[in-house]
Amino acid sequence: MKEISLNILDIAKNSTKAKATLTTITINETEDTLTLIIGDNGCGMDEETVKNVSNPFYTTRTTRKVGMGIPLLKLSAEQTGGSFEIKSKPQDEFPTEHGTVVTAVFNKKHIDFTPLGDVTSSIVTLIQGDPQVDFLFTHNKPQGTVSLDTRELREVLGEVPLDTFEVIMWITDNLNEQYNEVNAQ
Repeated sequence: MKEISLNILDIAKNSTKAKATLTTITINETEDTLTLIIGDNGCGMDEETVKNVSNPFYTTRTTRKVGMGIPLLKLSAEQTGGSFEIKSKPQDEFPTEHGTVVTAVFNKKHIDFTPLGDVTSSIVTLIQGDPQVDFLFTHNKPQGTVSLDTRELREVLGEVPLDTFEVIMWITDNLNEQYNEVNAQ
């Protein structure tokens, strides 16, 4: 993929398909590295699935025979000298602590480092596409932190759905404003 933000969109969408009620998206950035951690409380995967999910010719989808999201993220991270890891606990074995965590570490100074891209649009797209799911987004940069927790928005909004036009516009503006403030420091 041309931007890591598109990987975020793809991997987090897998979380919603796994019936997650909460998906966490954390980006920890230093001068040299970018660590992406996407976790969820979805149904999880068994050991066999975790072993195979990095294979582009393995997919649980019935509409096509390849699944490129995880393999491309893994390749992107490892091309920079970084690393990739998936940990998962299936719901049938771990009824109270199930879910999946995907971690990709990138060396930002490597020539093959993929740009982060438009994270705001990816987060907004996730919220708009699955307004019933909660998302906790945190981007820790050396200059400061950008964050959004839809659980807090729900407390303020009450019955107003997260995918309402005005709410989506507020989320977009809020994230962009936070990025502008952090990047100005």
